[in-house]
Amino acid sequence: MTTTSHANDYRDAGIVQFGTGRFLLAHVDALVSESLERGESDERIVVVQSSTREEGKRKARLLAEQRRYPVRIRGRRDGATIDREQVVDSVAGCLIAAEQWDVLKRHVVEHARIIVSNTADNGYEVGDDSSLASVPASFPGKLTQLLRARFEAGNDGLTILPCELIEHNASRLKSLVTAMASRDGGSPRDSEAFVDWLDHCCVWADTLVDRIVSAPLEPLGAIAEPYALWAIQRQPGLAIPCLHRDVEVVDDLRPAMLRKLHILNLAHTYLVDRWQRADRPVEFVREAMARPELSEPLRALLDDEVLPVLAAELPWDELERYRDVTLERFANPFLDHRLADIAQHHATKLERRLRPVVGQARLQGRATPRLDEALP
Repeated sequence: MTTTSHANDYRDAGIVQFGTGRFLLAHVDALVSESLERGESDERIVVVQSSTREEGKRKARLLAEQRRYPVRIRGRRDGATIDREQVVDSVAGCLIAAEQWDVLKRHVVEHARIIVSNTADNGYEVGDDSSLASVPASFPGKLTQLLRARFEAGNDGLTILPCELIEHNASRLKSLVTAMASRDGGSPRDSEAFVDWLDHCCVWADTLVDRIVSAPLEPLGAIAEPYALWAIQRQPGLAIPCLHRDVEVVDDLRPAMLRKLHILNLAHTYLVDRWQRADRPVEFVREAMARPELSEPLRALLDDEVLPVLAAELPWDELERYRDVTLERFANPFLDHRLADIAQHHATKLERRLRPVVGQARLQGRATPRLDEALP
């Protein structure tokens, strides 16, 4: 069975997703699937494989044929142990951009409402790419050409929901697409009209995603923790991909970003620092959480130094709740999250995750002895 044989099935697939990685499969696609199953949403997903990797194309062909796959949810949430398998059934089909570009373009023009992406660390690199190429090489180039085709057809704009872990991800992506639209356009008048459509008819919403997807399942699927967050910044005209308790439409992403960076990410980096000083007695985060000499200083750090600083900007009860969720996630008995992996680029993480909290503490007249010890 080929991807093109499902073309007529795409009419209810208003979500076009760039990325076939296990994170999207076990996060965005899984949340949409749960919402569909409960009858709370009706949008399904066309997944787009857009890299040149042969392994990615192999996975895309399998996804196009099966369109259903398992996600194993393992861990603890709200004090309960969860170990279950979810069948994700939100994928209407999968297209390989290099091979089925015309099918993809037609679908975006005629049926799309929402574009979702997670294109890895270099996904926003444009280089010398042109949106006028037969199939643009970069994701911004592809998106520019697809949006131009929809604009030229006289159709409404789309909601763009990038999930890359880049601050102000939608704003960054919009600036790249707008620049390519201006550079690659025809007459100045046509180019100006397209840029105006991108600016006023499309909705570019910054997002924040958070879920640990620890391992793939073969040949298709993934293992994920129970916790999930897809926070989307509210915008006029925003199209929502699904209704789900873990999809939060918020007026301001900053509180969620601060909590993630300066509680979850900070705690990971501080735990690594303690682990290194203790001569690496364990391998996984869950093992460290079972060692009082590692877990107790972490809890004290959060309670005595981090939360009081963040409380100048964020509600205390939300900080406490997020602290408890973070420690519960760290203690996940099923998750093999290697401390050595978190330790990569440790010096940079110390500066990004810990240093700003120390700076704010100084302004507040607070002492931070544990954070000071971890910083160079």
